[in-house]
Amino acid sequence: MCGRFTLYSSLSKLKKVFDVDTVTCEIKASYNVAPGNEVYAIIRQKDNRLGKLHWGLVPSWAKNLSGASRLINARAETLQEKPSFRKALKERRCIIMADGFYEWKDRQPWYCTSVTDSLFGFAGLWETWKGNDKSAYHSCTIITAEASESIKEIHDRMPVILKPETIKEWLDPAIQEYEKLGMILKHGHVTRIRTYPVSRFVDSPMNNDPRCIKPISD
Repeated sequence: MCGRFTLYSSLSKLKKVFDVDTVTCEIKASYNVAPGNEVYAIIRQKDNRLGKLHWGLVPSWAKNLSGASRLINARAETLQEKPSFRKALKERRCIIMADGFYEWKDRQPWYCTSVTDSLFGFAGLWETWKGNDKSAYHSCTIITAEASESIKEIHDRMPVILKPETIKEWLDPAIQEYEKLGMILKHGHVTRIRTYPVSRFVDSPMNNDPRCIKPISD
């Protein structure tokens, strides 16, 4: 799964790496993004638009927001089977930006980041839920897959981190075939990850500064 991650790169780097056209919000660094927080994501509409989504997907047909905390991740293998994700897979895909993510093994937190110092683009789905007062709640989920060799000793799942050349396809609204989307998720993702242990300071979402990613050996 993916239950905590980071995003601390500058806006200029985000715009360059992800070919962002429009920015709709202020970007603030976070070393401990937790479920329920707002995350920064890219959605393709008329252009590549960077904005905020709540982490924890709420389907448009949900009665209320109570289930948001349960849908922070979506398994790539079963997206077509789940009513919460099926339509979003065809029509509402996004990229959730990150510098890295955390996993825990035997209560020991590990930081997982790029071997080349590049940014991660998690494959995601998004939805808009409207309350009785017509207020809109925009939310998302991170798609996960079986862990690669780089991380499977720590955890058996990992976020689907799309390669730069497949991000454009993932965001393309013209692509709606489940088979094509499944191939992107299966073959278009990053598998080499750098991992190192960090202190349990990161365990609390209240702790949010560079100490979260400091190697434990330091």
